[in-house]
Amino acid sequence: MTSLLEVQDLVKRFPLSGTRKTVQAVNGVEFSIGRGETLALVGESGSGKTTIGRCVTGLIEPTAGIISFDGKPMGRGRDIRSKELRGRIQFVFQEPAESLDPRQRIGETLGEPLRYLGVPRADREQRVREVARRLALAESTLDQFPAELSAGQQQRVGIGRAIITDPALIVLDEPTSALDPTARAEIVDLLIRLQREFGTAYLFISHDLSTVRFLSHRVAVLYLGAIVEQASAEALFARPLHPYSVGLLASVLLPNPRLKPSSAVTLDGEIPSPIDLPPGCSLAGRCPFVGERCRTTRPPPDAVGPAHYVSCFHHERVAALDRTVDHFARFQQESNRLLSVGADGN
Repeated sequence: MTSLLEVQDLVKRFPLSGTRKTVQAVNGVEFSIGRGETLALVGESGSGKTTIGRCVTGLIEPTAGIISFDGKPMGRGRDIRSKELRGRIQFVFQEPAESLDPRQRIGETLGEPLRYLGVPRADREQRVREVARRLALAESTLDQFPAELSAGQQQRVGIGRAIITDPALIVLDEPTSALDPTARAEIVDLLIRLQREFGTAYLFISHDLSTVRFLSHRVAVLYLGAIVEQASAEALFARPLHPYSVGLLASVLLPNPRLKPSSAVTLDGEIPSPIDLPPGCSLAGRCPFVGERCRTTRPPPDAVGPAHYVSCFHHERVAALDRTVDHFARFQQESNRLLSVGADGN
């Protein structure tokens, strides 16, 4: 698969006002996304997911590293978000209501990206009507204001504003977190359909692992700004090999409350401060497999299978665990069933 996006050794630091210290938000992240592919970024709050998404879209400038889009490195400073990139890389925000101008009618909101790109008014209006049909929004919706729409409709507008320029890549930052289960399933179904129709690639940022499993081709697990495991969604959910991945997946509430999560890995202790990260593995203070090398050396990514990389010195011990794999299988089955039922009702 040809890479559309290449991220190499991405670093982002945020200076703390009045001090010489910095928040180490992203620490040497590397990944790629192919054309028409979905890569999910998952991890706890503060892991760096949204920061990575904003660097990729050019909303903020990286401290270091290289981001290449369609074979060309992205610019720096004022050139970081050129007019061309604004059309080809789009962003969908977490809170649909907050991302839409409450004083602007939906038709104007959808057409705004085209206006920035200099598309003539008549062509904009035609494209807006076409996109509204693809979003299953009635044409009368175009004359309404955001407050008159449901959260699910508002997020459809947010997605429509992103796809109207025919982008090659869309960064989706928690696009379903503010929605009820039915609306969430409908949005996931819409994203899958749009990807099939247009071949758009997605960088999908989410806490919702059931949606990640249903929507994504590959998954990158983030912990304190670093990718600790990266694999196909099928491989990761079937058999995660990093202690953090195992703990993260097993801590998720299952869709069926009668199914109880369980795990052979328990992550105790405090999460280190991103201002003062430990010199070795950032999980060392919480990991049951920790050794002396873990406390002094950052583990490099180790290839453990086809396109499966794990940054852990003890991944073979994790693989040998007699753990309740049934939990992950049931999680997958219940997630697929829940989302399929919602999507069928769309």
